[in-house]
Amino acid sequence: MKVLKKKPIQIYIEPRQDEALGVLSKKKGVSKAAIIRESVEKYLKELPVEEDSAMGLIGLGSSGKGDLSTKHDKYLAKYIASKRK
Repeated sequence: MKVLKKKPIQIYIEPRQDEALGVLSKKKGVSKAAIIRESVEKYLKELPVEEDSAMGLIGLGSSGKGDLSTKHDKYLAKYIASKRK
């Protein structure tokens, strides 16, 4: 049985958008769907940081360490060593 790696969706676009997609897909030698996927990916990558839901994770915890982002390996090694004792 074939497993889909992409999720099918249905959208409605303006006729002028469809025409532009058709021209572009022929010029690039790719499908309209490929152009749409590429466009969505580019849009998502360019979202402002504050609109990225993953950014809400920042600051949820507090280690009390001002240098945790640069010395995390040191702190993890120290923690693991203390658990082995």
